[in-house]
Amino acid sequence: MNRISIALCLALLCISSVVAADDSELDKYISSFSYQERKDMKITSKELVPLLKEQKIQFVDIRFKEENEAWRMGFGTSIPLNELPKRLGELDKSKVIVTACPHKDRATIAMVYLRTKGYKARYLEDGLVGLAEALRGDTARDFVK
Repeated sequence: MNRISIALCLALLCISSVVAADDSELDKYISSFSYQERKDMKITSKELVPLLKEQKIQFVDIRFKEENEAWRMGFGTSIPLNELPKRLGELDKSKVIVTACPHKDRATIAMVYLRTKGYKARYLEDGLVGLAEALRGDTARDFVK
């Protein structure tokens, strides 16, 4: 029984250390938040499209699996928000990560999470709906060529 108690105490100590470290990073991010950060955390579809074409960013669709199965953009990486913590290894730390969902709620959460983990991240301000609107007609043709 003593071994189980000791193991349980050690496990709780490790978990609380990890949680404290994550809280600390979020505290740092929020404490250093500025007008420049507010500007730098966003990207519009108009700004995004050329960067996608030049492969200068990594685009991450963070919608649920079922949403992605129903409709997808045809490019980027699909990592649902609730899977992001265990799939960080799929992200390229040398590139800016742009997170996206239909509007921007989950993309914003993902961006903050990634920034607290040391990634350069932005969220798509006009969401996937705005990106679909931006990739119409000539723009779509030029993007896929």
